[in-house]
Amino acid sequence: MRRNVLSASHTAYSGAKSSQNSLMPRTLPPRLIALVPLLFVLLWSTGFIGAKYALPYIEPFNVLFYRMLLNLAAFALLIRLFNAKPLTLSQKGHQLVVGLLIHAGYLGGVFAAIKLDMPAGLTALIVGLQPLLTALITWGSGKEQLRRLQWFGLVLGIVGISIVLDGNGRLGFSTIDPWALLAVFVALFAISLGTLYQKHFGAGTDLLSGSFYQYLATAVVMGLLTWQFETGEVDWQLPLILSLAWLVLGLSVSAILLLLFMIREGESSKVASYFYLVPPTTALEAWLLFDEQFTLEALLGVGITVLGVYLVLKRKS
Repeated sequence: MRRNVLSASHTAYSGAKSSQNSLMPRTLPPRLIALVPLLFVLLWSTGFIGAKYALPYIEPFNVLFYRMLLNLAAFALLIRLFNAKPLTLSQKGHQLVVGLLIHAGYLGGVFAAIKLDMPAGLTALIVGLQPLLTALITWGSGKEQLRRLQWFGLVLGIVGISIVLDGNGRLGFSTIDPWALLAVFVALFAISLGTLYQKHFGAGTDLLSGSFYQYLATAVVMGLLTWQFETGEVDWQLPLILSLAWLVLGLSVSAILLLLFMIREGESSKVASYFYLVPPTTALEAWLLFDEQFTLEALLGVGITVLGVYLVLKRKS
């Protein structure tokens, strides 16, 4: 989880500068390099699964607080290893805002929704509408024109998610806590606005240094939220420890290193074209690991939504 959310969308890091990445491998065959964007997106899909494993043992804001503290320690080390460029005061301020949106708002909403028993597959599907909402926002602000195919994709996305929410079974609307729906839509709007904010104000920001300040803002917010609204009780069982390790090392650290590698190899622009795969991949993982069931109606809605996101992201030929 996107992660760390940095892995949520390449567009959120358009214009971001890569650090001196001499530690990155330089002799991968071109075919393997071409698979890295797909690996990046598939890695991102496991964030929802990590949350599902962790949350029976800890409250959502608290687990994110611990995760952000571990992220800060990891990225302080990475900044030294990669000799990352320090940020200006203005850049620090912008990255703190980005952290509030694409980490605190997005991850807080996602983890809260899953804690309230929203299926991981449905959570991934709803926040996977981010490219659609971002496209609508940019169109509404007059900054971008949408092609007919993109409009068709937007309509399909809305129709698809409506079918899923109205479906029967465990993905049905009647089984979902309204607070969980509110939380996941807060996450959707937060990641969409954060993506646009980073794209506008994050140009030239070193990826590692920027991530550190994003995590710093999120740690403060999550610490305040868990202190104010949660009990602070933690059951330190092995699944929680392994989940935290995966969320930090497998997502936050690995995703950033993959993104640095893609920036260097010129492959990062391809990440967005694979993001329509995140919801069905997460749904498959949740079915295999947690037996989250699908009705035929829900499966139809997932397929329509994924097609809609694909059409919005599809490049003009």
